[in-house]
Amino acid sequence: MPFPQNLETAKQVENIIRDRGAIPATIAILKGQLTVGLSEEQLSYLAQARGVVKASRRDLAPIMAEKLDGATTVAGTIIAAKLADIPVFVTGGIGGVHRHGEKTLDISADLNELGRSDTLVVCSGVKSILDIGRTLEYLETQGVCVCAFGDSSEFPAFYTRRSGHRAPHRVADAAQAARLLHAARTLRLSSGTVVAVPIPEEYAMDDIALIKNNAKVGADIAVEFKKLKNVDNLENAFNIGSAKGGGKGSGGSARQLHTSCWRGAGVRGGGDDGPLFCGDENAAGDVLVIGGANVDRTYRLKEDRVQVGGRAATPPPPLRRRLASRLLAGSTAGSSQYYTRHG
Repeated sequence: MPFPQNLETAKQVENIIRDRGAIPATIAILKGQLTVGLSEEQLSYLAQARGVVKASRRDLAPIMAEKLDGATTVAGTIIAAKLADIPVFVTGGIGGVHRHGEKTLDISADLNELGRSDTLVVCSGVKSILDIGRTLEYLETQGVCVCAFGDSSEFPAFYTRRSGHRAPHRVADAAQAARLLHAARTLRLSSGTVVAVPIPEEYAMDDIALIKNNAKVGADIAVEFKKLKNVDNLENAFNIGSAKGGGKGSGGSARQLHTSCWRGAGVRGGGDDGPLFCGDENAAGDVLVIGGANVDRTYRLKEDRVQVGGRAATPPPPLRRRLASRLLAGSTAGSSQYYTRHG
């Protein structure tokens, strides 16, 4: 996009985000410095700069080392957003698998980055020049949750509302998308979410209208997600398990996973709704083994004299001490982890 249209569009998009209650943060590399949240002066500089380098994951370090200017791709922006703890990222479209990619291996780094970050990316799908079917398959392999936004499960193709492919999931509105993001982070999935927003019919083939529409959706999701994070733990419908203590919990209350496995009777708060690890030192119960269990033998010497090579002998004091210490320490064969609750 040429200057000054690029600068005007950037400012308009940021204003849309502010007007909807969120905080915009345009990302770029300026003279070797990764910058999250460009000022007006920095936006103006970037809009007119010459020799700006396209910056994906592989390019970030060289651009910074050589103190160059860089415009981050989806992959590069996800990395910066993760560093700044920004949960929602808005763009026009993501990269994908190119046609005949099964032979050329021409696959955008955006897809791998989406698989290794918990950022939610709002976009309008991928361009129709790419292999949309294989792109969706690759995202599935990377563990990325792909959702169509709105009333239809049709996956959009950037300028067009329909690609001929269905998205695996659908979110009806920003609130549902925020709940999905909240659930993914509660589970610590460490993989991304794509919310594919179809361009309104009246703006088909208009890339500026497309990014503005995506900005509205992204801002609304960010606002709803912030509300969820601020909700009191006991009132949060997506708080799994229970908060410590009675009455209203605080925003910092510990989250615990629900389990129906309670070891021992009469434990405080027992039943299906209680946490597995209650923190009660006096709780009755057996050893709980997590992971694999290995069986080993431990021998206890009951006699002072030991038969060695056909003749009786008394182990010297150091040997007795070694045997005793090994007996007390027990076997450490294998790599099992375990926790014991004493009765």
